[in-house]
Amino acid sequence: MSVPFPITFGPQVCTDLTSGSAREWLVPDGTGGYAMGTVTGLRTRRYHGLLVVAGMTPASRMLGLASLDAVLTLPSGARVRLGCHEWSGGAVEPRGHLLLTSFALIDGVPRWRWRIGDVVIEREIAMVHGRPSVAVVHRLIAGGPVRLALEALCAWRDAHGAQSTTLDVAAAADGCVVEGAYRISGPGFTPAGEWFRGARYREEAARGLQDQEDLWYAGSFHAALDRPGATASCAAWAGTLDEPPPPATDVVDAARTRNRAVVAAARPADPVQATLALAADAFVVRTRNGPDVVAGYPWFGAWSRDTMISYEGLFLATGRASLGRDLLRAYAATLSEGMLANTADTGGVEYNTVDGTLWFLHAVDRHVTVTGDTDLAAELRPALAGVIEHHLAGTRYGIRADPADGLLVQGAPGTALTWMDARVDGVPVTARSGKAVDVNAVWINGLATLGSTFAPVHARARESFARAFPTPSGLLRDVLGDHPLRPNQLLAWSLPHAPLRPDPAVLARIGAALLTPAGLRSQAPGTPGYHGRHRGGPAERDTAYHTGTVWPWLTGPYVSAWRRLGVEVPDVLADAERHLTEFGLGSISETAEGDAPHDATGCPFQAWSVAEHLRVRKL
Repeated sequence: MSVPFPITFGPQVCTDLTSGSAREWLVPDGTGGYAMGTVTGLRTRRYHGLLVVAGMTPASRMLGLASLDAVLTLPSGARVRLGCHEWSGGAVEPRGHLLLTSFALIDGVPRWRWRIGDVVIEREIAMVHGRPSVAVVHRLIAGGPVRLALEALCAWRDAHGAQSTTLDVAAAADGCVVEGAYRISGPGFTPAGEWFRGARYREEAARGLQDQEDLWYAGSFHAALDRPGATASCAAWAGTLDEPPPPATDVVDAARTRNRAVVAAARPADPVQATLALAADAFVVRTRNGPDVVAGYPWFGAWSRDTMISYEGLFLATGRASLGRDLLRAYAATLSEGMLANTADTGGVEYNTVDGTLWFLHAVDRHVTVTGDTDLAAELRPALAGVIEHHLAGTRYGIRADPADGLLVQGAPGTALTWMDARVDGVPVTARSGKAVDVNAVWINGLATLGSTFAPVHARARESFARAFPTPSGLLRDVLGDHPLRPNQLLAWSLPHAPLRPDPAVLARIGAALLTPAGLRSQAPGTPGYHGRHRGGPAERDTAYHTGTVWPWLTGPYVSAWRRLGVEVPDVLADAERHLTEFGLGSISETAEGDAPHDATGCPFQAWSVAEHLRVRKL
């Protein structure tokens, strides 16, 4: 069996605040919470921390323990700080990253090593799967004896916000309880209680967002490491505070064991598949309502469109069909007026997507096709038929099948219902109202999954699609009446029940215009409104989001379209292998810039990016 390839960096990357801090690691807890940071240890985002706790939904996260700064006292009496922070004036202090000799991510567990003369000390971080609990283990590798202090910098605020109010810190056995919300424990706790003011987050500054906050120094833990092999551990957890997690070293060992089992269940054929299988595990979570999918870390929660596009890669390609079955049932229960709930990230459940429900039909069909789970098909069939019936009759936002041609039309003022749903000041950037090519491809695909029941509707829509969308060049119109060169047309050729058969010359033309090493652009360079940079403040980024920005998930439809012609494009998939060590370590980003060098942007860890690459490699 193949295993994930180890991701390792030496001092040249670890000590470089530019390249080292651009590479981020993620340790999920299986509930939507996580620990996250950078190779250098510099917290560059307001989302970085050792204990980020999911709330009622995966998106309603709270940041608790921000960092544990290690301070060594050497045999000479010299004190050496191993932490790394940037402050409001631009200073980076302390500069513990300069003492790093290596970073390694092996079996999903991050590990750092610092060298101070003949002293080498190591840190490993892991989380307890299924509960918000992090373990941090320090181990003396060489030299000594040394004394180790770990300074707890704390917050308790919305993960999207900034800490500014004094925290209530109460004494507890072996540590303290912060705001009655989470507990920190470790050896030799000494209370403190003062502000570390003006922590600065350079990535938030680059995104035009709040980039500073104050952190509360709650206290420090102290241990003597007398000889190589000696350890000092701390834990932090939320939830049931009087139920401590297992010993930290056991948590680290258990994380490795579990991660190896996750990979083994996916039966990967090579190390890249194994790495993607482990990456996929981060997005599959259990909530109060059952299994769900986190669309991306660190700021997204669950989105039905992302979940259903990701379904094959996250569940069927990883040996999670049984869990996926539970998820499909749970999502079916959210259907209303023939529409799937889109997201609760905004604070309330929203039904505002035209294609999420159609991707749900596709996910159920793929589940049954791959697993032979016909009893699930029979159980969900009334709900699926209800989806079609509501779309035929008409549902929210003007979504309805045109009785004249069977094609799906959608749109209402101020809405953007397709996956290209960005808005600036409430105004859609790419509204795509009317009859959109991708929506109708997934609509026709969905009609086909219901078999003879809707055969006449399917036949009429398929024939209408073949007449309406192709242009004389062979490319497809993006929306009837509008034809910018976009990747949405790939779905008309790539889906299992796609309405058209691809033309190799047309696919080659799309590849020439849209394909980059990071994925496919959302719009072709040189077309009106193209934006090649996905940088700046929210308005600038949202304007570019679907008008040129690269989306790695589109690699899946592109590869699938070529495969329908019996053609493999291994060079396209090989590009992703290099990306696995560049941004979100062991994972694939949400987006990248349309212009070279196509730097990764958006969430460093994105579900459908990973899922689609895993799907086309395995299924």
